Formats: sequence, C-alpha cells, structure tokens
Amino acid sequence: MFRYCPSCASPGISFERQRVFRCSGCGFVYYHNTAAAAGCIVETGDTVALLVRAKEPSLGKLDLPGGFIDPGEGVVEGLRREFREEIGWDPGSAFSFFASFPNIYPYKGIEYNTCDLFFILSAPGLQREDLRLDPGEIADVRFLRPAEIDPAELAFDSTRRVIRAYLERGQR
Repeated sequence: MFRYCPSCASPGISFERQRVFRCSGCGFVYYHNTAAAAGCIVETGDTVALLVRAKEPSLGKLDLPGGFIDPGEGVVEGLRREFREEIGWDPGSAFSFFASFPNIYPYKGIEYNTCDLFFILSAPGLQREDLRLDPGEIADVRFLRPAEIDPAELAFDSTRRVIRAYLERGQR
C-alpha cells in the first residue's frame, strides 16, 4: 500500500504481519485495521431484496443493501445511511442482528479486511416502486426467494456465507 513513509518520505517502510506499516527511518507506525461494514437481509414477504452492483468491485453481481460504516457512526446508523444513499429508502431502526463474517474487499489494487455485520429487517410489501436507486451505486433491485439465489451471482464471500446461514436457519 505504501511505498514511502507518509511521515518522512523514506523508502524504508515495511509491512509486517499483514497489518502494520513501520518506518525504520522515523518510527512511524500505521495499523491497517479491519474496517466495519454492515448489510441487511430485507424480507419482503416470501422474497428478499437483492441489489445489482453498478460499480466495481463485483460490477453486475448481487449484494445486500449496506456498506462501510463511516468514522463516528454506529453500525445501525451507518446501515440506515447506506439504505438512504443506495436505494432512497429509510427502513427505520427495526433491524435484528443475524450474523457476522470476515470479508476481503478489493478496491483499486488494495485488499481491505472487513468485519461484515448482517442484520434482518422485515418489510412486507416493499416493492421496486418504493425505492429510488442511486445509479452510480445500484443498477437494479431484484426480489428473489432465498432458495432461488445463485451463490455464484453474489458479490462477496461474506454475502454468500450469510445467505447460506439464512437458508440453514430454515428461512424459505
């Protein structure tokens, strides 16, 4: 990630234990910690809402509503913000925590380690017409029965894992 120390510009920066940048010249230390992200299984009756990604990584693949948690946000606050940004809908705060899985999010040649927290939200009757998709983020929304979801079409490993856990729990 760094070729030169951000503090002293020395080329003597090293990357240790897959998370620590250390400069032998000035002593600069940067911990490349895991980022928090949240996603949500939105139950709309007998289907769940899946978003079609409009950008890389995983352009055109299916994903759950959600995204990275910004500094200063709690997980639910960040998840609500992501709903408003991506699909123009505020789900309120009736989220139920479901599961958490580690993930790798590749972005512009850097692999970010994330801790993805997944929630479930019941929104019976939610339809495409209720949503205003951000075309820079979301190409489409699909409402699928969970058993019909093709894991190969899901954008990320953590999303595949949460859908598998959801199905194993006995959901539709």
